[in-house]
Amino acid sequence: MAAVDQYLSLWKEHHSLVDSNAPEALNRLRPWAATSLEKHGFPTLKDENYQHTDIEKILSPDYGINIGRVRINVNPSETFRCDVPMLSTSLFLVVNDAFAETAGCRDMLPNGVEISSLASYARNNPGFIEEYYGKIADISNPIVALNTLFCQDGVVIHVKKGVKVEPTIQLVNIFNNNAPLLASRRILIVMEEDSEAKVLVCDHTQAPKIDFCSVQVVEIVARERSRLDLYDLEESTHRTARLSSLWMRQDADSEVLLDSMTLYNGITRNEFHTRFAGRHARLRMLGMGIEDESRKLDTYSRISHDVPECNTDELFKYVVDDDAVGSFAGLIYVAEGAVKTEAYQSNRNLVGSDSAKMHSKPQLEIYNDDVKCSHGTAIGQLDEKQLFYMMTRGISEEQARLMLKQAFMSDVIDGISLPPLRDRLKLMVERRFAGEQTACSSCPVGCNDAHNDK
Repeated sequence: MAAVDQYLSLWKEHHSLVDSNAPEALNRLRPWAATSLEKHGFPTLKDENYQHTDIEKILSPDYGINIGRVRINVNPSETFRCDVPMLSTSLFLVVNDAFAETAGCRDMLPNGVEISSLASYARNNPGFIEEYYGKIADISNPIVALNTLFCQDGVVIHVKKGVKVEPTIQLVNIFNNNAPLLASRRILIVMEEDSEAKVLVCDHTQAPKIDFCSVQVVEIVARERSRLDLYDLEESTHRTARLSSLWMRQDADSEVLLDSMTLYNGITRNEFHTRFAGRHARLRMLGMGIEDESRKLDTYSRISHDVPECNTDELFKYVVDDDAVGSFAGLIYVAEGAVKTEAYQSNRNLVGSDSAKMHSKPQLEIYNDDVKCSHGTAIGQLDEKQLFYMMTRGISEEQARLMLKQAFMSDVIDGISLPPLRDRLKLMVERRFAGEQTACSSCPVGCNDAHNDK
């Protein structure tokens, strides 16, 4: 049986149970998602931009899905402790695929910012959900379709007009179960006019011997003159697969920073689909991946300049070693009439072994002449001359390699506008390159037995 068939069969057999545990605003899109999966199926390695991620293989295992919404017997405030000193955050959790709050999570939030369970918000504000949920993400996308078919909860971050959120909003996605599990995670962020917020999303897995799969969709609306920083940090395990698809629309004069950081993972595919819908909007997109052993990281981005006078600055960096595989495919699309566009795309990579592989395909598609656009890629190894020079100054080869790898990632890390997170990430990257294999070090001992979610 093809992987898509097992999910369609599950939905057809239990769709009434799925619907009964979710609000109508979420249920209304499920038939469209099923139709999309029946028509398109899952992409194969022969499909463009999927040549390096076997979606069929990732989704073939017999994962459990918590469509019955079995309650989780856990105190969320004791499940996770942030390990970023001096960073003041309002902390919320998603345990597998269920929203949870921590003690005091709303104490520092100003009036005019609403952070809620997607299911709860859909019941209380169905008009808002119908306006935004599923409106930006393309349901013909396989990740979006599968997520929409089984999504029963998620997170809403709604920052109202003129509101500036001072504390960082931190959302921690936690996997924990005693059997293989697939979670359909959904995040909806709406930034109204003149609003500002910084959001840190962290992925952690607390049961390293269990197979997990995250099918995640993020939808972002950045209204006129809004400001959003979104940091995405993955620290999972070798047995965790992640399929994430982000969709964003930027209106006039909005500014967005997207920063995706993969430190520990199993197999990850991150997609970014962004569109400029108003003049003078700016997007800075940064990303880094540290891949060793047999880990895989695949990044796909499409940035659509549909209107004039917008700016994109995109930089992704990988360090790939052992038998790991990295891939980057990025497209900057400039529509006819989108004059005065400025768009820059760069992918830089270090490959540390003969068996490691890195694939890079930056692209520009431009339909007018009055633009400033460039793209480039580089795949290489550490500079032997720099290594030799450092070793002649008394630095060991191991330490010299560590320092050069850290320096290679510095411009991605320096793009973080939160000093505590930036400083902490420098230390995390140093430890990662030094060979530390413990992810989610901030989780207390014993938390692996805290959940019983089937």
